[in-house]
Amino acid sequence: MPVIKATDAEFAELLEQNEKVVVKYYADWCGNCRLFSPKYKRMAVAMQEQGIKFLDVNAETSPEARKLANVTNLPFFAVFRNGELLETVAASKEEAVAALISRLN
Repeated sequence: MPVIKATDAEFAELLEQNEKVVVKYYADWCGNCRLFSPKYKRMAVAMQEQGIKFLDVNAETSPEARKLANVTNLPFFAVFRNGELLETVAASKEEAVAALISRLN
């Protein structure tokens, strides 16, 4: 499963269980979020062998996960290593998200 839908209930556990995690925060009403979804799934499949977990988090229904990354805009991306927030970006450009993900290496 390349992209895991996560809620507040399992978010902390997923961060603990996986060394490298990329999170896309979205909302159902966000057009740019929907447009970026296929690109995000493609990135997840392409990086599956690198041990990076890709999560989708609804920013409206998961306030704890949203606060953890200080989400300011949507779509919003965050990378975590060993449960610690490394960096974030609010963007809908694939290059910006790829640059963010490269911080995990």
